[in-house]
Amino acid sequence: MKITFLLTWGDEMGGTEMAAYTQAIHLAPRHEVEVLSVFKTRQEPFFAAARKVERRYLVDRTDGRERPVRDSALDAEACRTLASLPSEIIKPAWESTFNRLSDVEMTRALGSLDTDVLVTTTPALMAAVADLAPARVVTVHQEHRASQLRGVSGEPLLVYAPRIDALVSLTERTNDWFADSLKDAAPELVAIPNAVPDGFRPRSDLESRTIVLAARMTPEKQLDHAIHAFHRVSADFPDWTLRIFGDGPQQVRLRRLVEGLGLHSQVELMGRSDQMEQEWAKASLCLLPSRNEAFPLVLLEVFAAGVPVIAYDIVTGPAEIIRHDVDGLLVPPGDIDSLAAAMSRLMEDDATRHAFGKAARTGVDERFSGEKITAQWEELFERLVARRDSPKRLADRADRTAMRIAQGGTKSFSVAAPVSLLANSTDEQKAREVLIQAQNRSLIRSAGRLAEERDDIDGPTMANLNLEITAKAFEDSGVPFVLVRNDGLAHLLAVPVEQRARALQALATQLQGKPVYGELITPRGAAPGAVLAERLEGVGEIAGVRVFKPVTSESRTLRYGPAYGCTVEFWDEDDDGWRNSPRSNTLLGRRLPSLEPTAKLQVGEHDYPTLTQFTKQLMWDVDFPVDVVYTWVDDTDPAWRARRDNVRRRLDMPVDDADSGDVRFRNRDELRYSLRSLAMFAPWVRNIYLVTDDQAPEWLDTDQPGIEVVSHRDMFPDQSWLPTFNSHAIESQLHRIDGLAEHFLYFNDDVFIGRPLSAGSFFLSNGVAKLFRSPTPVPPSEPSPDDEGYFAAAKNNRALLEEAFGRVATHGFLHAPHPLRRSVLSEIAERFPEEVSATARNPFRANTDLSITSSLHHHYGYLTGRSVPSAISCSYINVGNYEHHSVLSRLLAARSHDVFCIGESADAEVPVDEQDRVLRAFLNAYFPVPSRFERS
Repeated sequence: MKITFLLTWGDEMGGTEMAAYTQAIHLAPRHEVEVLSVFKTRQEPFFAAARKVERRYLVDRTDGRERPVRDSALDAEACRTLASLPSEIIKPAWESTFNRLSDVEMTRALGSLDTDVLVTTTPALMAAVADLAPARVVTVHQEHRASQLRGVSGEPLLVYAPRIDALVSLTERTNDWFADSLKDAAPELVAIPNAVPDGFRPRSDLESRTIVLAARMTPEKQLDHAIHAFHRVSADFPDWTLRIFGDGPQQVRLRRLVEGLGLHSQVELMGRSDQMEQEWAKASLCLLPSRNEAFPLVLLEVFAAGVPVIAYDIVTGPAEIIRHDVDGLLVPPGDIDSLAAAMSRLMEDDATRHAFGKAARTGVDERFSGEKITAQWEELFERLVARRDSPKRLADRADRTAMRIAQGGTKSFSVAAPVSLLANSTDEQKAREVLIQAQNRSLIRSAGRLAEERDDIDGPTMANLNLEITAKAFEDSGVPFVLVRNDGLAHLLAVPVEQRARALQALATQLQGKPVYGELITPRGAAPGAVLAERLEGVGEIAGVRVFKPVTSESRTLRYGPAYGCTVEFWDEDDDGWRNSPRSNTLLGRRLPSLEPTAKLQVGEHDYPTLTQFTKQLMWDVDFPVDVVYTWVDDTDPAWRARRDNVRRRLDMPVDDADSGDVRFRNRDELRYSLRSLAMFAPWVRNIYLVTDDQAPEWLDTDQPGIEVVSHRDMFPDQSWLPTFNSHAIESQLHRIDGLAEHFLYFNDDVFIGRPLSAGSFFLSNGVAKLFRSPTPVPPSEPSPDDEGYFAAAKNNRALLEEAFGRVATHGFLHAPHPLRRSVLSEIAERFPEEVSATARNPFRANTDLSITSSLHHHYGYLTGRSVPSAISCSYINVGNYEHHSVLSRLLAARSHDVFCIGESADAEVPVDEQDRVLRAFLNAYFPVPSRFERS
């Protein structure tokens, strides 16, 4: 079998290059193996292993110029021109090093490639191969990073994966994420780890009293965590030294940290070394405090030297290599105290350290030997090659591509599943999960765990359900607890620490055989992660446990996990008899006089024991009603379009062209999903007012309590100003809505809440509204007829404010929900009657308009003491821009923003029908649960 590995630059130093060469060397004795590198960048490759493999190159960069490696008639000028042009095959955002010269050479080389299996090593190369490789060549992508955490460079993974034969991940967690994201459009998905390179490696005797860490000095590696953790134990171990190898942008900062902590005699910054095999052999302990890893080869090298490792249990990587309490220790991510405690344990316990080192040395050969890993690759390659001439292979590929498109995918967007932060179940737990699933066939596996599949449960309901499950287990077993209030959607129970064993036993007994899990909080004995609740009795000392029942949507794009779980904390007692939280802050602080319940607190339909203090109105509680107002229009309504066009003709304005403002009026059913976002993440909203021109969506159930459709006719004091198609005019009259609360949020229907928020995210408890300033300045120039409507209104606001207050406004505000006060809007209308009336009279946007709700209110409220600057995590996506489509995929995977807005520019490059498909696919994936406002 002929196997070709495709690298971007095979001469450079990197984990991807090292892994590819290691794999090639292991396959070479039984196969014809070559490495094809797009660029030649050195006279000799960095890795000695590369010299043992046949290599070919396409573009030579060794002397600072670019030219084809093959014999070519291209002169230097032509090469310079081609090299200066961006690639048309690989987007610069995916990988900026490619250009038109590499396009030409890849097209030539890949289009006629004579090989059985072509293995790509980056998502960008996978995209090129999907387009260029001959149909008979088996295409396999080997993913070398934690794909679910990639930024824009990972965009091709979901877009092009249906068009290759197999997608190989380093870990089961990444493999599961691909399965949930791609569903039926997935090629063959396989998880194969990296292999430890063959050859002799020196071994450590573990007697050096030296901790060694090797990493690039970047924020992702969190080397400062290692230094801080070492500082916390250094006084107890004065004969130990921390040696850090590597360089990078944080080198000066880390050196200052070492000096500031007075560790210059115990912490050594060694710089880069190409002899790390010898350095590992001098170590007694290794640390890996990274924020993100894929499958760190460095751990295999460390284990080969017989050195135990302490690492953060991050999304992927360490947990797939380190066997907790066997050859190393895993600690909760970012927990420096736990990192220090683990270090202290192995620094003081020679016997355990030596036992771990021995297990590491023998285990790495058993689990990650070249022979074992190569056999997995050979089995995959042989199976794929055996069926490559079957007509079904290309038919299946076509079906997968079609299914991805049907799911809403385009050339720049694909639906992505949420990222799971928990390690998969151990083999032992998986065996138990199989039995539980056999007894309940409705259960599925999602993110490596048993889960219920439901599309009828929202976030608040899920949080309440987890509370109910946990509290019932305690109540049935007589375990004392109190519900304590915090700021989150999920609930927190406090249990006296002396009741920990009983509490864990109660959960294990009451939830036996149930698909319910407990995420361990600061475990001292067990590994971080989640276990079946029935196994909690044996986890040892923990600060708490987060009990959750996994639920996922049919689309696999909404997942309820530990973030919605009920947290149980075990509170200790101090010398004063007060109880102390091990880690959380309640609304009364981390210290309470007692955990004896003195009151009841209702959550959903149940009352739970609590303290009287938690039933009182606290200083920072937002106790006033908060409403929501939407302005909405259905641009497909013939009657509405006729009214609009009649007014435009009367004013000698264009009709039905780019100047008629169709972009602003376009209805893509965003309102349905914005309402879902409120139901999901803002259940505290009292009433919702939908302001329309006597329109309402067909799907809207207006009989539901809490929603009311308001006609423009009911707001405008002068009916001659109607009909209006000017959002500025409509917004100027919102304060006239009958029954509207003093405090409300103004939404455009293209604004969505992205994760659980409280009313305090928008208002202070004293009634002051928050404002969210945009970094985009308003141009410091006079109003002009050429100004865009947004800037024209902002300049008019600025002039009005400067005249009234002597202050010059400089910036606008984010595309987010606008926290407004009805009294402020009324006061603006009374103080500036002519300007507000002029805006209200304009049937279409005019350069004389004010933008009252999105800007003027915030400035005016600030200057009169009723608004205050604040911050909110906000994203703006232009669905008319292809580059923004990958942002949508990342939003789905990370769900990392409080709010987001999906707009469209008037000069959109994306065709309207494609925008519609992308937007609907995204919104259906992010908000799959219908709200009560939708007709069944």
